[in-house]
Amino acid sequence: MSKKKLLIVALLVALVVAFFAFDLGRFLSLGYIKSRQAEFTMLAADRPWLVGGAFFAIYIAVCALSLPGAAIMTLAAGAIFGLVNGTVIVSFASAIGATLAMLVSRYVLRDSVQSKFGARLADIDKGIEREGAFYLFTLRLVPIFPFFLINLLMGLTRMKAWTFYWVSQIGMLAGTIVYVNAGTQLAKIESLKGILSPGLIGSFVLLGVFPLIAKKIVDIVKARRVYAKWAHLKPRSYDRNLVVIGAGAAGLVTAYIGAAVKAKVTLVESHKMGGDCLNYGCVPSKALIKTATLARQIRHSQDYGIARAEATIDFAQVMERVAGVVRAVEPHDSVERYTGLGVDVVIGRAKITSPWHVEITKDDGSKHTLATRSIVIATGAAPFVPPLPGIDDVGYLTSDTLWGLREQPKRLVVLGGGPIGCELAQSFARLGSAVTQIEMLPRIMIREDEEVSAFAKKALEHDGVRVLTNHKALRCERRADGTKAIVVESGGQQSAIEFDVLLCAVGRSARLKGFGLEELGIPVNKTVQVNEFLETNFPNILAAGDVAGPYQFTHTAAHQAWYASVNALFGTFKKFKADYSVIPWATFIDPEVARVGLNEQEAKEKNIAYEVTRYGIDDLDRAIADSAAEGWVKVLTVPGKDRILGVTIVGVHAGDLLAEYVLAMKHGLGLNKILGTIHTYPTLAEANKYAAGEWKRAHQPVKLLEWVARLHAWRRGAA
Repeated sequence: MSKKKLLIVALLVALVVAFFAFDLGRFLSLGYIKSRQAEFTMLAADRPWLVGGAFFAIYIAVCALSLPGAAIMTLAAGAIFGLVNGTVIVSFASAIGATLAMLVSRYVLRDSVQSKFGARLADIDKGIEREGAFYLFTLRLVPIFPFFLINLLMGLTRMKAWTFYWVSQIGMLAGTIVYVNAGTQLAKIESLKGILSPGLIGSFVLLGVFPLIAKKIVDIVKARRVYAKWAHLKPRSYDRNLVVIGAGAAGLVTAYIGAAVKAKVTLVESHKMGGDCLNYGCVPSKALIKTATLARQIRHSQDYGIARAEATIDFAQVMERVAGVVRAVEPHDSVERYTGLGVDVVIGRAKITSPWHVEITKDDGSKHTLATRSIVIATGAAPFVPPLPGIDDVGYLTSDTLWGLREQPKRLVVLGGGPIGCELAQSFARLGSAVTQIEMLPRIMIREDEEVSAFAKKALEHDGVRVLTNHKALRCERRADGTKAIVVESGGQQSAIEFDVLLCAVGRSARLKGFGLEELGIPVNKTVQVNEFLETNFPNILAAGDVAGPYQFTHTAAHQAWYASVNALFGTFKKFKADYSVIPWATFIDPEVARVGLNEQEAKEKNIAYEVTRYGIDDLDRAIADSAAEGWVKVLTVPGKDRILGVTIVGVHAGDLLAEYVLAMKHGLGLNKILGTIHTYPTLAEANKYAAGEWKRAHQPVKLLEWVARLHAWRRGAA
């Protein structure tokens, strides 16, 4: 921090300390104002400019220094100056004082506060980016946060000072009038009977209901603005309470909840019930991973005391088993099941033609339109295929089209080093394919800590995967002899890698086209843009799952579905913000990688202080017995405390082990609680308890234990 900043901080601290040291707050108490009310009123009548100016200056100072007493001074303004004059004085003084506080925060605190509380300020930054001045106006009109906190937080944003001033001036005006009016009524209290005067009661009722009224006004203004173009199409009655587009995890759960609360719900799906997870993702990939793991165990049977075991891989049969697993799970997500639950299921293509109408086109070409109060977009995501020259000529597979394979590729190139690419690369290598994995970034699984990426790479290479990082794919080629190759560049050198099958696993992109979003003017940027309630710019049109982001996990899609359904059906009365505070995920390579909350990489990026506790699974009895003694549990906690910031587990069944930490973080339980919980012996779950034990050992009360040791020595009669 510069000398100039230090000087300003010292001055501010001195003023605040003086305020409390000399008990200046007593002059800003309601009791003091009441005791001197008559005197102040007479003085204001005799010398209005002097008293008004002094009051104005003091009010600015109180706001600028974020001192307690602004609310009392607002009431006092009503008591001393009356409604009109009091409102004028307070309105300008509060806006000026707030702007000064904002500027001080921006100049002095932005760097340090951002470094410590950056994660908590993310919502504010998003709101500013999304709605700008209107976001601040909403905060001012509806006092969600304390007055002084808004000033300080806005100083951390890029909002212009002039914008901050005039928005604050206008936004706080209604609240100022309410408080000043309450002050005029307080001035009239002369006895106990005065406390129950209709005017006073009315003022305090207004204070209580004002935030609700203001919020409703803001919602109405925003709604009128966005619905204006479509107002003539709004129906007088509706066919449905809710139409859900997409029958993946988000859509199924949304429709189920809607039907459970007796709403009339239509679920529209254009392809297969169950979405990507059932048909192309979670279910088939885990079935493939199971077979691949068994193949590896047979190949390494000597590790289990079996001298010789052989297995012949029938790839077609392997893929038929995968298809069988999908068929076995299908009834859980079937049309019949959801129809039985009360959902109207329609197979067809849906297009939103107005904020209240959905046009459904069936496979036979017939169309019909439903009028609905609310719509939830749950169209999911599809694999992204990079625009490489020649890729269409050589052909490719994705995680969606892979499952039709019945002939095992001898040479497989996997493009992408994320979770999907890693899982499939390892599985095919274990089944006998020669697999090359290409990643343009410095390491695979880039979102994880470096040690996790290194461990994952080692695990894949141990199973025969050729992992190429820092390799950029340039083009695909089909040669004269029919062979196919992908040309990559690394370190300025190009090389060609031949393959039989190319698998693109470079990520997924939200399905946004063909649903009427562009025609309605619903903002999209890789995903449908939604607020904290999962609402689009049209409050009755919501989105959930992969199409909404920010996560592309089946469990987060189902999690969002609750908020989407409840807000869609009952948002007029009560809305709920989607909670992403504790989101777990896992990559099902072997050994698995599972995480919840922060890892070290993210903590450093966000400048969040942390402490690391680590337990090696190679020391765990059950892991040793299972010949799976590799990996670790790494817990990040608040320095000096047992509050969990994040957990990364690497090892067999890491995804299952993580659940205990997810529960703990969700409900505010620390490592001491995990340590105090009995875990069955011998199980892998003991790793969680032992990790907590490592934290406890690192935080032993050393001095106290020294005195305890002396006590024991004294009791033994030792010198």
